[in-house]
Amino acid sequence: MLIFENKLRKGDYMSEINVSHLSFSYPGRYEKIFDDTSFILNTNWKLGIIGRNGKGKTTFLKILNGELDFEGSISKNVEIDYFPFEVKDPTQNTMELIQSIAVGVEDWEIYKEMNLLEIDVDVLYRPFNTLSGGEQVKILLISLFLKNNNFLLIDEPTNHLDAYSREAIANYLKRKKGFILVSHDRELLDKVVDHIISINNTTIDVQAGNYSSWKQNKDYKDNFELSQNEKLEKDINRLKVAAYDTNRWSEAIERTKIGMGPCDRGHVGHMAAKMMKRSKVIEKRINKEIEEKSNLLNDIDRQDALEIKPLDTKRSKLIVADKLTLAYGDKVIIDNLSFEINKGDKVCFAGKNGSGKSTILKAILGEYNDLQIKSGSLSVGNELKISYVSQFTNHLKGTLKEFAESSKINESIFKAMLAKMGFSKEEFDKHIENLSEGQKKKVLIAMSITENADIYVWDEPLNFIDIQTREQIEAMILKFSPTLIFVEHDNTFVQKIASKIISL
Repeated sequence: MLIFENKLRKGDYMSEINVSHLSFSYPGRYEKIFDDTSFILNTNWKLGIIGRNGKGKTTFLKILNGELDFEGSISKNVEIDYFPFEVKDPTQNTMELIQSIAVGVEDWEIYKEMNLLEIDVDVLYRPFNTLSGGEQVKILLISLFLKNNNFLLIDEPTNHLDAYSREAIANYLKRKKGFILVSHDRELLDKVVDHIISINNTTIDVQAGNYSSWKQNKDYKDNFELSQNEKLEKDINRLKVAAYDTNRWSEAIERTKIGMGPCDRGHVGHMAAKMMKRSKVIEKRINKEIEEKSNLLNDIDRQDALEIKPLDTKRSKLIVADKLTLAYGDKVIIDNLSFEINKGDKVCFAGKNGSGKSTILKAILGEYNDLQIKSGSLSVGNELKISYVSQFTNHLKGTLKEFAESSKINESIFKAMLAKMGFSKEEFDKHIENLSEGQKKKVLIAMSITENADIYVWDEPLNFIDIQTREQIEAMILKFSPTLIFVEHDNTFVQKIASKIISL
Protein backbone atom coordinates (compact mmCIF):
# COMPACT_ATOMS: atom_id res chain seq x y z
CA MET A 1 0.00 0.00 0.00
CA LEU A 2 1.43 3.39 -1.00
CA ILE A 3 0.12 6.52 0.70
CA PHE A 4 1.55 10.00 0.16
CA GLU A 5 -0.11 13.18 1.41
CA ASN A 6 1.10 16.50 -0.04
CA LYS A 7 -0.33 19.44 1.88
CA LEU A 8 2.09 22.30 1.43
CA ARG A 9 1.05 25.43 -0.42
CA LYS A 10 3.37 28.28 -1.33
CA GLY A 11 4.05 30.32 1.78
CA ASP A 12 3.22 27.51 4.24
CA TYR A 13 5.78 26.67 6.90
CA MET A 14 7.87 23.52 6.79
CA SER A 15 6.98 21.04 9.50
CA GLU A 16 7.26 17.24 9.60
CA ILE A 17 7.64 14.04 7.63
CA ASN A 18 5.75 11.32 9.47
CA VAL A 19 6.83 7.75 8.69
CA SER A 20 4.28 5.28 10.06
CA HIS A 21 4.60 1.45 10.11
CA LEU A 22 7.03 1.41 7.19
CA SER A 23 7.78 -2.07 5.81
CA PHE A 24 9.66 -2.84 2.61
CA SER A 25 11.26 -5.76 0.83
CA TYR A 26 12.39 -6.09 -2.78
CA PRO A 27 10.29 -8.37 -5.03
CA GLY A 28 11.38 -11.97 -4.75
CA ARG A 29 13.29 -11.40 -1.50
CA TYR A 30 12.05 -12.93 1.74
CA GLU A 31 14.08 -10.70 4.07
CA LYS A 32 12.61 -7.26 4.77
CA ILE A 33 14.79 -4.16 4.51
CA PHE A 34 12.43 -2.30 6.88
CA ASP A 35 9.85 -3.95 9.12
CA ASP A 36 7.04 -1.95 10.74
CA THR A 37 9.17 1.06 11.70
CA SER A 38 7.80 4.50 12.62
CA PHE A 39 9.41 7.88 13.32
CA ILE A 40 9.00 11.61 12.68
CA LEU A 41 11.46 13.95 10.93
CA ASN A 42 11.34 17.72 11.30
CA THR A 43 11.92 19.28 7.89
CA ASN A 44 14.12 22.01 9.38
CA TRP A 45 16.62 19.45 10.66
CA LYS A 46 19.97 18.75 9.04
CA LEU A 47 20.02 14.96 9.10
CA GLY A 48 22.87 12.56 8.44
CA ILE A 49 21.94 8.98 7.56
CA ILE A 50 24.36 6.19 8.37
CA GLY A 51 24.43 2.39 8.22
CA ARG A 52 26.29 -0.50 6.66
CA ASN A 53 26.33 -0.82 2.87
CA GLY A 54 23.28 -2.81 1.83
CA LYS A 55 21.22 -1.92 4.91
CA GLY A 56 18.89 0.37 2.97
CA LYS A 57 20.13 3.98 3.06
CA THR A 58 19.56 4.65 -0.64
CA THR A 59 16.41 2.49 -0.55
CA PHE A 60 15.00 4.68 2.21
CA LEU A 61 15.73 7.83 0.20
CA LYS A 62 14.02 6.33 -2.85
CA ILE A 63 10.97 5.50 -0.74
CA LEU A 64 10.83 9.09 0.53
CA ASN A 65 11.21 10.29 -3.05
CA GLY A 66 8.23 8.19 -4.20
CA GLU A 67 10.27 5.83 -6.39
CA LEU A 68 9.36 2.58 -4.59
CA ASP A 69 6.11 1.04 -3.37
CA PHE A 70 5.98 0.12 0.31
CA GLU A 71 3.68 -0.89 3.14
CA GLY A 72 2.67 1.75 5.68
CA SER A 73 2.31 5.47 5.16
CA ILE A 74 4.41 8.60 4.80
CA SER A 75 2.72 11.96 5.31
CA LYS A 76 4.64 15.05 4.27
CA ASN A 77 3.78 18.66 3.57
CA VAL A 78 6.87 19.46 1.58
CA GLU A 79 8.24 18.71 -1.89
CA ILE A 80 11.09 16.18 -1.99
CA ASP A 81 14.12 16.70 -4.24
CA TYR A 82 16.90 14.16 -4.81
CA PHE A 83 20.61 14.76 -5.40
CA PRO A 84 22.28 13.76 -7.66
CA PHE A 85 19.85 13.99 -10.56
CA GLU A 86 20.20 13.66 -14.31
CA VAL A 87 20.52 16.90 -16.29
CA LYS A 88 18.39 16.49 -19.39
CA ASP A 89 20.33 18.96 -21.53
CA PRO A 90 23.92 19.25 -20.28
CA THR A 91 24.86 21.49 -23.22
CA GLN A 92 22.79 24.44 -21.97
CA ASN A 93 24.44 27.34 -20.17
CA THR A 94 24.78 26.87 -16.43
CA MET A 95 22.73 30.01 -15.64
CA GLU A 96 19.83 28.71 -17.76
CA LEU A 97 20.06 25.32 -16.06
CA ILE A 98 19.79 26.86 -12.58
CA GLN A 99 16.86 29.05 -13.66
CA SER A 100 15.04 26.05 -15.14
CA ILE A 101 15.28 24.19 -11.82
CA ALA A 102 14.76 27.08 -9.38
CA VAL A 103 12.00 28.83 -11.32
CA GLY A 104 11.67 32.55 -10.57
CA VAL A 105 15.02 32.86 -8.80
CA GLU A 106 16.71 36.28 -8.99
CA ASP A 107 20.21 36.69 -10.42
CA TRP A 108 21.52 38.16 -7.16
CA GLU A 109 20.38 35.03 -5.30
CA ILE A 110 22.41 32.86 -7.67
CA TYR A 111 25.49 35.07 -7.27
CA LYS A 112 25.16 34.85 -3.49
CA GLU A 113 25.10 31.04 -3.56
CA MET A 114 28.03 30.95 -5.98
CA ASN A 115 30.02 33.07 -3.55
CA LEU A 116 29.15 30.79 -0.62
CA LEU A 117 30.44 27.77 -2.56
CA GLU A 118 33.51 29.64 -3.81
CA ILE A 119 32.72 29.21 -7.52
CA ASP A 120 33.84 31.71 -10.15
CA VAL A 121 30.79 33.53 -11.56
CA ASP A 122 32.16 32.97 -15.09
CA VAL A 123 31.04 29.34 -14.73
CA LEU A 124 27.42 30.54 -15.12
CA TYR A 125 28.03 31.48 -18.75
CA ARG A 126 29.61 28.20 -19.82
CA PRO A 127 27.82 25.01 -20.96
CA PHE A 128 27.19 22.75 -17.96
CA ASN A 129 29.01 19.79 -19.56
CA THR A 130 32.27 21.79 -19.75
CA LEU A 131 32.44 22.18 -15.96
CA SER A 132 34.63 20.00 -13.78
CA GLY A 133 33.04 17.25 -11.70
CA GLY A 134 33.35 19.34 -8.55
CA GLU A 135 31.80 22.38 -10.22
CA GLN A 136 28.87 20.31 -11.50
CA VAL A 137 28.18 18.96 -8.00
CA LYS A 138 28.17 22.49 -6.58
CA ILE A 139 25.87 23.86 -9.30
CA LEU A 140 23.32 21.07 -8.80
CA LEU A 141 23.30 21.68 -5.03
CA ILE A 142 22.83 25.42 -5.56
CA SER A 143 19.93 24.79 -7.94
CA LEU A 144 18.07 22.64 -5.40
CA PHE A 145 18.68 24.91 -2.42
CA LEU A 146 17.38 27.92 -4.40
CA LYS A 147 13.95 26.28 -4.72
CA ASN A 148 11.24 27.09 -2.19
CA ASN A 149 9.46 24.73 0.18
CA ASN A 150 11.50 21.65 -0.60
CA PHE A 151 13.33 19.04 1.44
CA LEU A 152 16.54 17.63 -0.03
CA LEU A 153 17.82 14.07 -0.12
CA ILE A 154 21.56 14.42 -0.75
CA ASP A 155 23.24 11.11 -1.62
CA GLU A 156 27.04 11.08 -1.20
CA PRO A 157 27.89 14.48 -2.71
CA THR A 158 31.64 14.37 -2.00
CA ASN A 159 32.75 11.09 -3.58
CA HIS A 160 35.78 11.64 -5.86
CA LEU A 161 36.05 15.29 -4.72
CA ASP A 162 39.33 16.64 -3.35
CA ALA A 163 39.73 18.03 0.17
CA TYR A 164 39.30 21.64 -1.03
CA SER A 165 35.92 20.94 -2.66
CA ARG A 166 34.79 18.86 0.34
CA GLU A 167 35.57 21.73 2.66
CA ALA A 168 33.63 24.19 0.47
CA ILE A 169 30.57 21.89 0.40
CA ALA A 170 30.81 21.34 4.17
CA ASN A 171 30.84 25.09 4.82
CA TYR A 172 27.92 25.55 2.44
CA LEU A 173 25.76 22.83 4.01
CA LYS A 174 26.48 24.23 7.49
CA ARG A 175 24.51 27.33 6.45
CA LYS A 176 21.55 25.34 5.15
CA LYS A 177 18.74 23.30 6.69
CA GLY A 178 16.05 20.89 5.58
CA PHE A 179 17.95 17.90 4.17
CA ILE A 180 19.05 14.31 4.69
CA LEU A 181 22.72 13.76 3.88
CA VAL A 182 24.11 10.32 3.02
CA SER A 183 27.85 10.46 3.61
CA HIS A 184 30.54 8.15 4.95
CA ASP A 185 32.82 11.11 5.67
CA ARG A 186 32.85 11.38 9.46
CA GLU A 187 34.39 14.85 9.46
CA LEU A 188 31.71 16.13 7.07
CA LEU A 189 28.89 14.68 9.19
CA ASP A 190 30.35 16.21 12.34
CA LYS A 191 30.58 19.65 10.74
CA VAL A 192 27.19 19.70 9.05
CA VAL A 193 24.39 17.68 10.68
CA ASP A 194 22.35 18.19 13.85
CA HIS A 195 20.50 14.83 13.78
CA ILE A 196 21.45 11.26 12.83
CA ILE A 197 19.21 8.62 11.24
CA SER A 198 20.81 5.26 11.98
CA ILE A 199 19.69 2.26 9.91
CA ASN A 200 20.51 -0.71 12.12
CA ASN A 201 20.12 -4.45 11.58
CA THR A 202 16.49 -4.52 12.69
CA THR A 203 15.52 -0.94 13.57
CA ILE A 204 15.82 2.71 12.53
CA ASP A 205 16.83 5.27 15.17
CA VAL A 206 16.61 9.07 14.98
CA GLN A 207 18.85 10.91 17.41
CA ALA A 208 19.85 14.55 18.00
CA GLY A 209 23.53 15.36 17.52
CA ASN A 210 26.29 14.71 14.99
CA TYR A 211 28.21 11.56 14.10
CA SER A 212 30.61 11.70 17.05
CA SER A 213 27.86 12.06 19.64
CA TRP A 214 25.88 9.26 17.97
CA LYS A 215 28.98 7.05 17.89
CA GLN A 216 29.64 7.66 21.59
CA ASN A 217 26.05 6.75 22.47
CA LYS A 218 26.11 3.74 20.14
CA ASP A 219 29.34 2.38 21.65
CA TYR A 220 27.93 2.83 25.16
CA LYS A 221 24.71 1.06 24.20
CA ASP A 222 26.53 -1.79 22.43
CA ASN A 223 28.96 -2.30 25.32
CA PHE A 224 26.07 -2.38 27.79
CA GLU A 225 24.13 -4.84 25.64
CA LEU A 226 27.20 -7.04 25.18
CA SER A 227 27.57 -7.14 28.96
CA GLN A 228 23.95 -8.28 29.08
CA ASN A 229 24.49 -10.73 26.22
CA GLU A 230 24.82 -13.85 28.36
CA LYS A 231 21.78 -12.91 30.45
CA LEU A 232 19.71 -12.19 27.33
CA GLU A 233 20.62 -15.50 25.73
CA LYS A 234 19.73 -17.35 28.95
CA ASP A 235 16.41 -15.48 29.02
CA ILE A 236 15.70 -16.43 25.41
CA ASN A 237 16.48 -20.10 26.08
CA ARG A 238 14.27 -20.05 29.20
CA LEU A 239 11.43 -18.45 27.25
CA LYS A 240 11.76 -21.00 24.45
CA VAL A 241 11.47 -23.83 27.01
CA ALA A 242 8.44 -22.12 28.55
CA ALA A 243 6.82 -21.78 25.12
CA TYR A 244 7.45 -25.47 24.43
CA ASP A 245 6.04 -26.52 27.82
CA THR A 246 2.97 -24.31 27.35
CA ASN A 247 2.32 -25.86 23.96
CA ARG A 248 2.60 -29.40 25.37
CA TRP A 249 0.30 -28.50 28.28
CA SER A 250 -2.26 -27.10 25.84
CA GLU A 251 -2.17 -30.27 23.75
CA ALA A 252 -2.57 -32.46 26.88
CA ILE A 253 -5.67 -30.52 27.95
CA GLU A 254 -7.08 -30.83 24.44
CA ARG A 255 -6.66 -34.65 24.55
CA THR A 256 -8.88 -34.94 27.67
CA LYS A 257 -11.85 -34.19 25.44
CA ILE A 258 -11.32 -37.59 23.87
CA GLY A 259 -11.14 -40.51 26.26
CA MET A 260 -12.81 -43.60 27.76
CA GLY A 261 -15.20 -43.77 30.64
CA PRO A 262 -18.16 -41.70 31.84
CA CYS A 263 -17.67 -37.93 32.15
CA ASP A 264 -19.31 -34.64 31.21
CA ARG A 265 -17.85 -34.19 27.73
CA GLY A 266 -19.42 -30.77 27.38
CA HIS A 267 -17.84 -29.48 30.59
CA VAL A 268 -14.46 -30.98 29.69
CA GLY A 269 -14.69 -29.48 26.22
CA HIS A 270 -15.56 -26.06 27.67
CA MET A 271 -12.65 -26.17 30.14
CA ALA A 272 -10.29 -27.44 27.44
CA ALA A 273 -11.25 -24.55 25.15
CA LYS A 274 -10.62 -22.04 27.97
CA MET A 275 -7.25 -23.60 28.77
CA MET A 276 -6.34 -23.71 25.08
CA LYS A 277 -7.18 -20.01 24.69
CA ARG A 278 -5.16 -19.13 27.78
CA SER A 279 -2.18 -21.16 26.61
CA LYS A 280 -2.25 -19.44 23.21
CA VAL A 281 -2.21 -16.01 24.90
CA ILE A 282 0.73 -17.08 27.07
CA GLU A 283 2.55 -18.54 24.06
CA LYS A 284 2.00 -15.36 22.02
CA ARG A 285 3.32 -13.20 24.88
CA ILE A 286 6.37 -15.44 25.29
CA ASN A 287 7.13 -15.38 21.55
CA LYS A 288 6.86 -11.59 21.49
CA GLU A 289 9.29 -11.34 24.41
CA ILE A 290 11.69 -13.72 22.64
CA GLU A 291 11.55 -11.55 19.50
CA GLU A 292 12.17 -8.33 21.46
CA LYS A 293 15.16 -9.81 23.30
CA SER A 294 16.57 -11.30 20.08
CA ASN A 295 16.34 -7.89 18.38
CA LEU A 296 18.47 -6.39 21.15
CA LEU A 297 21.22 -8.85 20.26
CA ASN A 298 20.76 -8.37 16.51
CA ASP A 299 21.26 -4.59 16.67
CA ILE A 300 24.68 -4.83 18.31
CA ASP A 301 27.23 -3.57 15.78
CA ARG A 302 29.82 -6.32 15.87
CA GLN A 303 32.93 -5.20 14.02
CA ASP A 304 34.93 -8.35 13.41
CA ALA A 305 38.65 -7.78 12.98
CA LEU A 306 40.05 -7.79 9.45
CA GLU A 307 43.46 -9.29 8.73
CA ILE A 308 46.22 -8.49 6.29
CA LYS A 309 49.49 -10.41 6.01
CA PRO A 310 52.17 -8.39 4.19
CA LEU A 311 55.30 -10.14 2.98
CA ASP A 312 58.27 -9.75 5.29
CA THR A 313 60.67 -8.09 2.87
CA LYS A 314 64.20 -7.65 4.19
CA ARG A 315 64.64 -4.32 2.41
CA SER A 316 64.14 -1.06 4.24
CA LYS A 317 64.11 1.40 1.31
CA LEU A 318 61.48 0.33 -1.24
CA ILE A 319 60.82 3.31 -3.58
CA VAL A 320 62.89 6.40 -4.33
CA ALA A 321 61.91 9.35 -6.55
CA ASP A 322 64.60 11.92 -7.38
CA LYS A 323 63.56 15.19 -9.05
CA LEU A 324 60.92 13.24 -10.95
CA THR A 325 58.99 14.95 -13.77
CA LEU A 326 56.10 13.05 -15.40
CA ALA A 327 54.19 14.17 -18.48
CA TYR A 328 51.63 13.11 -21.06
CA GLY A 329 53.25 14.37 -24.25
CA ASP A 330 54.03 18.04 -23.65
CA LYS A 331 51.67 18.32 -20.67
CA VAL A 332 53.64 18.10 -17.42
CA ILE A 333 51.64 16.47 -14.60
CA ILE A 334 54.31 15.95 -11.91
CA ASP A 335 57.24 18.38 -11.76
CA ASN A 336 60.53 17.91 -9.90
CA LEU A 337 59.18 15.59 -7.19
CA SER A 338 61.47 13.79 -4.73
CA PHE A 339 60.51 11.32 -1.99
CA GLU A 340 61.41 8.02 -0.34
CA ILE A 341 59.11 5.20 0.79
CA ASN A 342 60.47 2.80 3.37
CA LYS A 343 59.17 -0.48 4.76
CA GLY A 344 56.18 0.13 7.03
CA ASP A 345 55.46 3.65 5.74
CA LYS A 346 51.83 4.72 5.21
CA VAL A 347 52.18 7.38 2.54
CA CYS A 348 49.28 9.56 1.43
CA PHE A 349 49.54 11.51 -1.83
CA ALA A 350 47.41 14.64 -1.37
CA GLY A 351 46.34 17.51 -3.61
CA LYS A 352 43.48 18.97 -5.60
CA ASN A 353 41.79 16.97 -8.35
CA GLY A 354 44.06 17.01 -11.40
CA SER A 355 47.25 17.49 -9.40
CA GLY A 356 48.63 14.09 -10.44
CA LYS A 357 47.82 11.80 -7.51
CA SER A 358 46.64 8.87 -9.66
CA THR A 359 49.45 9.58 -12.14
CA ILE A 360 52.17 8.99 -9.54
CA LEU A 361 50.46 5.74 -8.51
CA LYS A 362 50.47 4.58 -12.14
CA ALA A 363 54.18 5.34 -12.38
CA ILE A 364 54.88 3.32 -9.21
CA LEU A 365 52.90 0.43 -10.73
CA GLY A 366 54.86 0.73 -13.98
CA GLU A 367 51.73 1.50 -16.01
CA TYR A 368 53.22 4.15 -18.26
CA ASN A 369 51.42 3.76 -21.60
CA ASP A 370 51.33 7.42 -22.78
CA LEU A 371 52.95 8.59 -19.54
CA GLN A 372 56.64 9.50 -19.77
CA ILE A 373 59.44 10.33 -17.37
CA LYS A 374 60.64 13.70 -18.72
CA SER A 375 63.48 14.04 -16.24
CA GLY A 376 64.71 12.70 -12.92
CA SER A 377 64.17 9.11 -11.85
CA LEU A 378 61.78 6.75 -10.09
CA SER A 379 63.27 3.58 -8.60
CA VAL A 380 60.97 0.77 -7.42
CA GLY A 381 62.74 -2.21 -5.84
CA ASN A 382 63.12 -5.26 -8.06
CA GLU A 383 60.72 -8.17 -7.58
CA LEU A 384 58.57 -6.31 -5.06
CA LYS A 385 55.02 -7.62 -5.08
CA ILE A 386 52.48 -4.79 -5.25
CA SER A 387 48.75 -5.17 -4.50
CA TYR A 388 46.64 -2.51 -6.21
CA VAL A 389 43.12 -1.20 -5.56
CA SER A 390 41.74 0.99 -8.35
CA GLN A 391 39.35 3.87 -7.69
CA PHE A 392 37.12 2.42 -10.45
CA THR A 393 34.85 -0.62 -10.26
CA ASN A 394 33.39 -0.79 -13.79
CA HIS A 395 35.74 -3.64 -14.75
CA LEU A 396 34.29 -5.99 -12.11
CA LYS A 397 32.03 -8.81 -13.30
CA GLY A 398 31.19 -12.45 -12.73
CA THR A 399 30.79 -14.37 -9.48
CA LEU A 400 32.93 -13.93 -6.38
CA LYS A 401 34.35 -17.41 -6.96
CA GLU A 402 35.38 -16.50 -10.52
CA PHE A 403 36.90 -13.23 -9.31
CA ALA A 404 38.92 -15.02 -6.62
CA GLU A 405 40.19 -17.56 -9.18
CA SER A 406 41.18 -14.88 -11.71
CA SER A 407 42.89 -12.84 -8.97
CA LYS A 408 44.74 -15.96 -7.75
CA ILE A 409 43.71 -15.47 -4.13
CA ASN A 410 42.38 -17.84 -1.48
CA GLU A 411 38.61 -17.93 -2.01
CA SER A 412 37.78 -18.90 1.58
CA ILE A 413 39.85 -16.09 3.13
CA PHE A 414 38.53 -13.62 0.54
CA LYS A 415 34.89 -14.45 1.35
CA ALA A 416 35.61 -14.44 5.09
CA MET A 417 36.89 -10.86 4.79
CA LEU A 418 33.76 -9.85 2.85
CA ALA A 419 31.54 -11.41 5.52
CA LYS A 420 33.37 -9.41 8.19
CA MET A 421 32.75 -6.26 6.13
CA GLY A 422 29.00 -6.86 6.19
CA PHE A 423 28.25 -8.93 3.06
CA SER A 424 24.89 -10.68 3.37
CA LYS A 425 24.23 -14.29 2.33
CA GLU A 426 22.22 -12.99 -0.60
CA GLU A 427 25.09 -10.81 -1.85
CA PHE A 428 27.48 -13.78 -1.93
CA ASP A 429 25.25 -15.30 -4.64
CA LYS A 430 25.09 -12.17 -6.82
CA HIS A 431 27.29 -11.34 -9.77
CA ILE A 432 29.66 -8.54 -8.81
CA GLU A 433 28.31 -6.17 -11.46
CA ASN A 434 24.91 -6.32 -9.68
CA LEU A 435 26.29 -5.22 -6.30
CA SER A 436 26.11 -1.65 -4.97
CA GLU A 437 29.14 0.60 -5.47
CA GLY A 438 30.04 0.27 -1.80
CA GLN A 439 30.00 -3.52 -1.97
CA LYS A 440 32.08 -3.47 -5.18
CA LYS A 441 34.76 -1.43 -3.41
CA LYS A 442 34.73 -3.98 -0.60
CA VAL A 443 35.41 -6.71 -3.18
CA LEU A 444 38.55 -4.82 -4.24
CA ILE A 445 39.66 -4.20 -0.64
CA ALA A 446 39.03 -7.84 0.33
CA MET A 447 41.01 -8.99 -2.71
CA SER A 448 43.94 -6.76 -1.75
CA ILE A 449 44.11 -7.69 1.94
CA THR A 450 43.88 -11.39 1.00
CA GLU A 451 47.00 -10.99 -1.15
CA ASN A 452 50.43 -11.28 0.45
CA ALA A 453 52.33 -8.27 -0.86
CA ASP A 454 55.34 -6.06 -0.11
CA ILE A 455 53.47 -2.83 -0.92
CA TYR A 456 49.74 -2.05 -1.01
CA VAL A 457 48.77 0.74 -3.42
CA TRP A 458 45.19 2.01 -2.96
CA ASP A 459 43.63 4.73 -5.13
CA GLU A 460 40.60 6.27 -3.34
CA PRO A 461 39.75 2.95 -1.68
CA LEU A 462 36.99 4.25 0.59
CA ASN A 463 34.56 5.80 -1.91
CA PHE A 464 31.03 4.53 -1.12
CA ILE A 465 32.28 2.34 1.78
CA ASP A 466 30.32 2.67 5.03
CA ILE A 467 31.81 4.15 8.20
CA GLN A 468 31.84 0.86 10.12
CA THR A 469 33.99 -0.79 7.45
CA ARG A 470 36.30 2.24 7.33
CA GLU A 471 36.90 1.81 11.05
CA GLN A 472 37.62 -1.90 10.55
CA ILE A 473 40.16 -1.08 7.81
CA GLU A 474 41.81 1.55 10.02
CA ALA A 475 42.14 -0.91 12.92
CA MET A 476 43.62 -3.54 10.60
CA ILE A 477 46.25 -1.20 9.18
CA LEU A 478 47.28 0.05 12.63
CA LYS A 479 47.59 -3.54 13.90
CA PHE A 480 49.46 -5.19 11.00
CA SER A 481 51.38 -2.12 9.71
CA PRO A 482 51.67 -2.93 5.98
CA THR A 483 53.59 -0.64 3.66
CA LEU A 484 50.76 1.40 2.20
CA ILE A 485 50.67 4.06 -0.53
CA PHE A 486 47.28 5.65 -0.96
CA VAL A 487 45.13 8.49 -2.23
CA GLU A 488 42.14 9.22 -0.02
CA HIS A 489 39.92 12.25 0.63
CA ASP A 490 38.54 11.03 3.97
CA ASN A 491 40.49 13.34 6.28
CA THR A 492 39.71 11.26 9.37
CA PHE A 493 41.26 8.20 7.70
CA VAL A 494 44.29 10.18 6.54
CA GLN A 495 44.93 11.64 10.00
CA LYS A 496 44.67 8.21 11.65
CA ILE A 497 46.72 6.24 9.12
CA ALA A 498 49.25 8.38 7.24
CA SER A 499 52.81 8.40 8.58
CA LYS A 500 53.81 10.68 5.69
CA ILE A 501 51.79 13.04 3.49
CA ILE A 502 53.24 14.08 0.12
CA SER A 503 51.43 17.14 -1.28
CA LEU A 504 51.31 17.55 -5.05
